[in-house]
Amino acid sequence: MVSSDFLRQIDGYGLTTAKILYRLPDFPAILQSYVWQHYDLAPEFPELRRFLDFWQEKLEGPLHSVQVGHKRLIGPNEWRAFDADYMLH
Repeated sequence: MVSSDFLRQIDGYGLTTAKILYRLPDFPAILQSYVWQHYDLAPEFPELRRFLDFWQEKLEGPLHSVQVGHKRLIGPNEWRAFDADYMLH
């Protein structure tokens, strides 16, 4: 069985990492960091946008900044389908 993560990578998803800085609700002068990582589509980043919308609606710590890194793990020229698998002993 093929993993869902592999199928997402074939569909163009890549590993997205976001470093989120936010202010503590009780101490707004202090910044706290949070690292978020998920498979997402660049450059729109729908999964990251959904997460940031959730953050702004449900969590108390206001966002300060977001740094995003993205890497496609599998490109179209990096994999080949095969018809058989042979085991030698």
